[in-house]
Amino acid sequence: MTHTPSYLLCLNVGSTSVKFALFEQNLEQTLVLSGSVKAIGTAPRLTTSQGVNELLAQEATHEDAVDAIFEHTPSRNHITGVIHRIVHGGTLFTKSCILTRSVLSALTQFESLAPLHQPHNLAGVRIAQILLPHTIQMAAFDTAFHTTLPLFATTLPLPASLREKGVRRYGFHGLSYAWTASVLKKEHPECYRGRVVAAHLGGGASVCAMKGGISMDTSMGMTALEGPPMGTRSGSIDPGVVLFMLEALEMSLDEVTDCLYEESGLKGLSGLSGEAKDLLASPDPNARFALEVFAYRVAQYMASMCVAMDGVDAFVFTGGIGEKAAPIRDMILERLSFLGKKPVHIIVANEEAYMACEAHLLLSSREKERIPRQH
Repeated sequence: MTHTPSYLLCLNVGSTSVKFALFEQNLEQTLVLSGSVKAIGTAPRLTTSQGVNELLAQEATHEDAVDAIFEHTPSRNHITGVIHRIVHGGTLFTKSCILTRSVLSALTQFESLAPLHQPHNLAGVRIAQILLPHTIQMAAFDTAFHTTLPLFATTLPLPASLREKGVRRYGFHGLSYAWTASVLKKEHPECYRGRVVAAHLGGGASVCAMKGGISMDTSMGMTALEGPPMGTRSGSIDPGVVLFMLEALEMSLDEVTDCLYEESGLKGLSGLSGEAKDLLASPDPNARFALEVFAYRVAQYMASMCVAMDGVDAFVFTGGIGEKAAPIRDMILERLSFLGKKPVHIIVANEEAYMACEAHLLLSSREKERIPRQH
């Protein structure tokens, strides 16, 4: 009798994109297919790891995008679980979970804390519920890894009236750091047990202090704007600059938001591009300057993470820039040379693999709970 495999689907639904990865549900969590639909709302296009490159109708919605993904996956009837990347779990959700009606209701309260991500993440859940009505929906949270931060690392120096309304530091890129920790535990156990400063450097950039695989501090705070400069995001700036933009320059709130999220960082510094690979290839001195600022700020944040652990035993780089841009890594490490020679590990980011493992554990646990105990 032929064995029919079952699958786990990882979904990451954003404002203009849907990223996915399909894994066979087995001990190895074998990747079967991955890809994305990008430019939803303008010129949506589906690409997959098996060579599909398909332009969708211009009016295609997120639901159409997910439906198009299903057309290129094995039978949707054999997808036993869908796990969604949910950016914000607040302080309520410290680990991955099955999405019940009450959980979904609770997650809506974090939409104001992550307005560019959370509403779209939750919309993705609703779409999957419609297209796969009998399939278990689960969530993996980008904030969960950082719920171990001590109170003094999460508290902002603001009045209690604001702090009581959820104004605090949460941290992000948690799925990436959780995967990094799992790889370190398996491949570099002595490093895992020690004090590690990890840097996730890509379109978004953050650093994390990990001691014994536990997050002790991180550079992103209440939002994904805090920390070093990023591809198009400003990173941390004097908050007075925002007041100046609003008052003296009479910029609207939308204009300030667009500037900080879409026009700053490497793009704003160079005036050329927010992509590190473009800047590395450019002869323009502004490109070199942008990378120097980036490396300087990243090194600053990496050094500051040592305070959370009373030192550092190793550095880890992950994310597109962290993995592939050796010249930028070298610039950062040169700034950190005063800390002494430390082991440096490059770990390929694989948030989807971590999500698939979490989904497998959740489904296995649920199945065990359904099996009656033998007396």
